[in-house]
Amino acid sequence: MGLDLGDLGADPIAAFGRWLDEAVRSSGRPNPTAMTLCTLGPDGWPQGRVVLLKSFDARGLRFFTNKHSEKGRALAAHPRAEAVFHWDSLGRQLRVRGDVEDLGSDEALAYFRSRPRGSQLAAWASDQSEAVASREAMDARLAAVEERFKGQDAGLPPNWGGYCLRPWRIEFWQEGAFRFHDRIVFEKSAGGWEARRLFP
Repeated sequence: MGLDLGDLGADPIAAFGRWLDEAVRSSGRPNPTAMTLCTLGPDGWPQGRVVLLKSFDARGLRFFTNKHSEKGRALAAHPRAEAVFHWDSLGRQLRVRGDVEDLGSDEALAYFRSRPRGSQLAAWASDQSEAVASREAMDARLAAVEERFKGQDAGLPPNWGGYCLRPWRIEFWQEGAFRFHDRIVFEKSAGGWEARRLFP
């Protein structure tokens, strides 16, 4: 199946939504909202890890994390990132590059309250990306948190929140025969989005 600019239209955010919806509906595709988030650490080394996209709109892509984690420190030093989606069953890859901004505490709290109780408590218990002596030490920390918040709302951890990746470049990649793929990239300019085709 080839990919033409007409298949995507003039709005890459709307096209992203259609591709994501198709990935969600396609059978046999676990975690269709999983994306590899690529950042640049304070030491200048590139970093990548898989996170889950939680929502998106014309403003950008939202994800949540411990802000003292490796990714949080990277974004504090260099507030820009690229997210890569790969939907193998559809023969598609999608790259979204842009600036990253902090979401406010109200938006972070609203999402945090939607998480399962266990995930809320785990967020309180984890010093994400920091060294820990043993699994037993982790379990003891979680047990202490469970006791601390027994019968009450855990609330939002002070070091936990969300980010919005605001795209200025979006690339749609459709698998082609003999590695001769289709690549169409949109880049934001003062006049809106401009699209062009790239060699594979």
